[in-house]
Amino acid sequence: MTQPMVHLETYNPNWELQFENEKARIMNVIGHRVIEIKHIGSTSIKELDAKPIIDIMVGVDDLNVLQELIIPLSEIEYEYVPKPELKDRRFFRKGEWGKGTCHLHLCEFNSTEWKDKLLFRNYLRLHPQAAREYSVLKRKLAARYQFDRPTYTKKKEPFIKAIIEKALKENLV
Repeated sequence: MTQPMVHLETYNPNWELQFENEKARIMNVIGHRVIEIKHIGSTSIKELDAKPIIDIMVGVDDLNVLQELIIPLSEIEYEYVPKPELKDRRFFRKGEWGKGTCHLHLCEFNSTEWKDKLLFRNYLRLHPQAAREYSVLKRKLAARYQFDRPTYTKKKEPFIKAIIEKALKENLV
């Protein structure tokens, strides 16, 4: 039987330690270009079910530094994955396709992309009920789209957008 592409686990406090370890490794190879590094995504929110993939957002002053960062990041096992549909960020993966352990999102510091990711994370951290609702949604979608990660991701978008709108009203960046 094929392994599901969407596999959720209950919150693991070791995810924060994994983030801190990866942050130190990233800073060691590209720290001269980094303005800030943030732990984002579901693994950054206590008690939230998540795919066991650490999402790391690296803020730089300009996405044009990408070419300069590909080789140093590859030396610590981050593979650049060109995604033309991503206009405001660049994507790196650590681990095999479909079995990655970390996703690195390179964004311009304080861009809309940067702020939206922090708004979403911060709102769920401050509103446990919203985090529980998101967890329930993710479990339902994972059950239905376990072999279709793009659809799983797309179906979460309306909830994410609604949370970002609420977070904007609370000025949670």
